[in-house]
Amino acid sequence: MEEASGDTASQLFGKFVAFLRKCLFCILSVGPIPTHIAFIMDGNRRYAKKQHLDGGAGHKIGFLALMSMLKYCYELGVRYVTIYAFSIENFKRSPEEVQSLMDLMQEKIEGLIEKESIVNRYGVRVYFIGNLKLLTEPVRLAADRAMLATAKNSKAVLSICVAYTSTNEIVHGVQKACEEKYDEIRVLNASRTGYGLIELGGSEQDEREQLIKLTDIEKNMYMAFAPEPDIIIRTSGETRLSNFLLWQSAHCYLYSPSVLWPEFGFWHFLWAILTFQRNQFYMDKIKKQS
Repeated sequence: MEEASGDTASQLFGKFVAFLRKCLFCILSVGPIPTHIAFIMDGNRRYAKKQHLDGGAGHKIGFLALMSMLKYCYELGVRYVTIYAFSIENFKRSPEEVQSLMDLMQEKIEGLIEKESIVNRYGVRVYFIGNLKLLTEPVRLAADRAMLATAKNSKAVLSICVAYTSTNEIVHGVQKACEEKYDEIRVLNASRTGYGLIELGGSEQDEREQLIKLTDIEKNMYMAFAPEPDIIIRTSGETRLSNFLLWQSAHCYLYSPSVLWPEFGFWHFLWAILTFQRNQFYMDKIKKQS
């Protein structure tokens, strides 16, 4: 009987907290709501050390913090969320730690496609971004299944950057743009329609200047489907981007709370949104000038 009463009280408290959160989000909605928030989830290992836990426990607790952040974002109306889950540089860690992270990643990815998962509750489409061939086969296959299973979700988007660095993304975009342009020239030359090249009166210098345009590269970036982030949040007080979304972050707001990622909670999130709203006019002015 006492246990049942405790469960009822817990449910009532949970409903009250959800109602309070909804009221606060309604107030926030008076101001501009970011379309895209990106997270650098820094501090999982330091949190585990601080709490005298084994290293893997820090990442597991960090995953719970991530689930809370996704819920807050989608309840507020943020359409795009991007997380920096695993850098290419992280493969330089010890083989035991890398394998442990791969195992944890596979477990959590498979959980995303469960019927009652957060992505299905909020209608979220999942993308895995990065050089995915570097992942272990079980993780890569799990990622493919998750992307396929959520392909019809259309209310929001979750981008998970794994085996990712921004420099790798930029190189990939340039390579793909060059390959496309080469194929286009080859087809035109084969059909003898030309390419507006020297024979049509242009100079060789004009050709080089116009061959690859900015839009050619941008459409071939891993993150081409998403707008530029409005906010990048990096926990643990670090102000480095660590090779994350360098191409896309020229005009976004950076927020670097001192708490470690597993400690990042609702009030930190609320403050990030309020600070973004306070600076939005200035950020829009900078974008227009550029």
